Amino acid sequence: MMGAAVAEREEMDWTGYGTAVRQLARMVAEDGYRPHMILCIARGGLFVAGSLGYALAVKNLYVMNVEYYTGVDERLDIPVILPPYVDWVDLGDKRILIVDDVADTGHTLALVRETALAQVAEVRSAVLYQKPQSTVDCEYVWRHTERWINFPWSTEPPVVDLSSAGTAVLDA
Repeated sequence: MMGAAVAEREEMDWTGYGTAVRQLARMVAEDGYRPHMILCIARGGLFVAGSLGYALAVKNLYVMNVEYYTGVDERLDIPVILPPYVDWVDLGDKRILIVDDVADTGHTLALVRETALAQVAEVRSAVLYQKPQSTVDCEYVWRHTERWINFPWSTEPPVVDLSSAGTAVLDA
């Protein structure tokens, strides 16, 4: 019996994540880049940004919420910045590192990069994975891949039942 072909996926577990993010931090440090702040793209970038913040001794972490993906290979026409918004006051002379888990199309990173470039002195980007179709070529990339990535934080389904307004907790 022939079934639909299953696309090969890149599998990252928590141990692999720890190794990857540490190597990514070393790339930034060895390049001599010392960001004043890390701007993470939520949600996937939260894990990476927090880890890089510790590894690079950067305490100033900001979050930018951008909605683009609505599911696997399902996305809005353009990425949209959601509140709360970054307060750019007094950041004109700062170096920032934009962080996300993956640069897929690059559209989200491009939006955040353009927004930041108008407000700060220097912007660089760091991601765990970059795909060949990304419109942004990040300065720091742990691995290049064409595959869909299963991250340890997003592989399992939510523990809440989304069909009932998120009030029910599902059994494991």
